[in-house]
Amino acid sequence: MKHGKKYQEAAKLVDRSVQYDTAEAIALVKKTATAKFDETVEVHIRTGCDGRHAEQQIRGAVVLPNGTGKTVRVLVFAKGDKVNEAEAAGADHVGGEELIPKIQNEGWLDFDVVVATPDMMGVVGRLGKVLGPKGLMPNPKAGTVTMDVAKAISDIKAGKIEYRLDKANIIHVPVGKTSFAEEKLQENFNALMEAIVKAKPAALKGQYLRSITLATTMGPGVKVNVAKY
Repeated sequence: MKHGKKYQEAAKLVDRSVQYDTAEAIALVKKTATAKFDETVEVHIRTGCDGRHAEQQIRGAVVLPNGTGKTVRVLVFAKGDKVNEAEAAGADHVGGEELIPKIQNEGWLDFDVVVATPDMMGVVGRLGKVLGPKGLMPNPKAGTVTMDVAKAISDIKAGKIEYRLDKANIIHVPVGKTSFAEEKLQENFNALMEAIVKAKPAALKGQYLRSITLATTMGPGVKVNVAKY
């Protein structure tokens, strides 16, 4: 993959053989962000887990103290009183059965997170083929299948993010924007790492966290010292 001049210049600032202290890594990531837009700062965590085994799966959610810097659109599947509760809590879209054809046939996907009450999971399950591959299926572990829709919505709007292993056993999550102050990125990063460390599967033998890399949307990766975790 050929990178542009800006990327190559930014990459020169990063020593690939060094695992940086978190604060240094965050400062470097901000320095190497050269895009004209406010880039997202992402964390990529390579784990020693084998996601093919259910007992080594990692999935959960954490509220970042300073949010993600992104406006998140929430769709809620609910009925009865829960519809009003969801609307009052600031859900962007609320509905039930009638949304199925809209999503399935018309390809409507104007939302970033889906929340559902447990009694609606039968309906939502029919959207598995559409929502599953996009990582949008509600899940009790992530707090998106719940009767407390108001809390779920306020957490998501406040900066709650979901983390899970991908097929290569890596976790990819945003921790803010390059416009955030370094302290705020550090607080978000610490909150994420605390949750990931707690999520270590009991069944795992050997090293849990293999590598941690911080990067912006368009910038080079900066390795973070794993020893601390």
